[in-house]
Amino acid sequence: MTRSREQGFTLIELLVSLAIVGLLAMVAVPLTQVVQTRAKEAELKQGLRVIRQALDSYKAASDAGVIDKGVGASGYPPSLEVLVNGVPRSAAFGFSAQPFVLLRRIPRDPFAEDPALTDVQTWNTRAYSSRADAPQPGSDVFDVSSKSAGRALDGSAYSAW
Repeated sequence: MTRSREQGFTLIELLVSLAIVGLLAMVAVPLTQVVQTRAKEAELKQGLRVIRQALDSYKAASDAGVIDKGVGASGYPPSLEVLVNGVPRSAAFGFSAQPFVLLRRIPRDPFAEDPALTDVQTWNTRAYSSRADAPQPGSDVFDVSSKSAGRALDGSAYSAW
């Protein structure tokens, strides 16, 4: 009479398997955080590029006379909302019921943590009259930057991008 040995895993085999799974999880979690941060950084770069291109297009249209520019004005939009809402075209180019619109929407800063903020409120604005080393908002929008105090994977500040 031979006893058949019951089939199954030993305690040692289970502990080794559990240790391997735990080790893989410890490696995977930081890697996914880096991947998520890289994705947010790419989204931030794209958002900045889109807004800055719209600001430059507004300035070019203002300088070309497509839209009216006040005397002594820089030619940059008074706010980011103007890029979405549009401005009337100059009478010099004939009547047009369609306003001069540059963006469908303002992209949101992906590093903005407060969900109550509007997309426009997630950006710092810099006026044309402010210095580059001390950007300040003003009567127009010359440039934008992130409000995030965080640092990028390369060590640079998001607000300096």
